[in-house]
Amino acid sequence: MALLHSFENSGNILFRKRGQIPVILFIFAIPVIYFTDYSHFSEIQVEVLTYISILLSIIGFYIRAVSIGTTPKGTSGRNTKSQVAESLNRTGIYSMVRHPLYLGNYLMWIGIVSFTFNFYFVIIVSLAFWLYYERIMFAEERFLERKFGDDYLEWSKSVPAFIPGFKNYIKSEVPFSIISVLRREYSGFLATVIGFTFIDYLRYYFTTGEFAVLRLSLYCLVIAKMITLILRSLKHHSKLLNEEGRS
Repeated sequence: MALLHSFENSGNILFRKRGQIPVILFIFAIPVIYFTDYSHFSEIQVEVLTYISILLSIIGFYIRAVSIGTTPKGTSGRNTKSQVAESLNRTGIYSMVRHPLYLGNYLMWIGIVSFTFNFYFVIIVSLAFWLYYERIMFAEERFLERKFGDDYLEWSKSVPAFIPGFKNYIKSEVPFSIISVLRREYSGFLATVIGFTFIDYLRYYFTTGEFAVLRLSLYCLVIAKMITLILRSLKHHSKLLNEEGRS
C-alpha cells in the first residue's frame, strides 16, 4: 500500500475511534496525578492554574460552538462512521482555519490536562494529539479534495490547517444558531465537566489520603448533568430544538 493510501486509511480508522480519546486521557491521568508533587504549589498558583485550565476549555468550547452554530446541514457533524460534506464551508470561522472543530477539541481537552498541573503531561498530550489528529485531518482533506476538486485546493492554499489566520476572515454566510449548539454540543460539555471533576477528586485523594464526598466540582457536575438531561430530552422527545436546514 502506498504511503499516501496508508495515511488516509489510518486516518479514517482513527476518525471512527476518536470518541475513545477521553477514556484514554482519564486512564493516563491517574499515574500522572499520583506521581506529581503538589507540595510546592501555593494556593495562589493553584487558583491561577485552575482558572487558566478552565479558560482553555471554555475557549475550545466556544470555537466548537461557533463552528457548529454557523454551518448548514450535512457538515461539521458528530458523524462517527465516515466523512460527510454536502457543501464546502469557506466563510466565518472556516475562513480562518480549516479544522476549527479539532482545534476546539484540543483546547477543551488540553484544559482538562492542564488541570493536573503537570507541564510534562501537557506537552506529551499535545504531541500525541497532533500525531493522532494529523492523520484524521489528512484523511478528511483527501475526501474533500476528491469531492470538491479545485474549489477545495484553492481554499486550502490560503487557510491554515490548525492555527487560525485572522486576517483571512470572511463573515459567515450562515447566521449563528444557538439552537444548533444546544442540540449538538451537550455531550461534549458534560464530558468536559466530568474530566475536571475526575481530576479534582483524584488529586484531592492522592494529596490528602481522604475521599471528599462533596466538592465544588461535584456541584458543577450535577448542574451539567441536569442541563444535559434537559437538552437530550428536548432533542429526542420534542421539536423545540429542530431547525430547517441544520444537521
